[in-house]
Amino acid sequence: MVKRGLIPKPESNFLKVKCPKCSNEQTLFERCATIVKCSVCDEILAEPSGGRATIKGEVVQTFS
Repeated sequence: MVKRGLIPKPESNFLKVKCPKCSNEQTLFERCATIVKCSVCDEILAEPSGGRATIKGEVVQTFS
């Protein structure tokens, strides 16, 4: 009989971030490798920092 374990939960999530300048909401990856800018006003929303990104806007929702 084969024992099956639980499926491991991912360690990173997608985030819905609100732009501090124009209030546009945009979905981005929590561990982004490049600078993420707002698609409306080009404000920087996230900067990579080696692990988890530095989020510049307000996190509205987390998708796990």
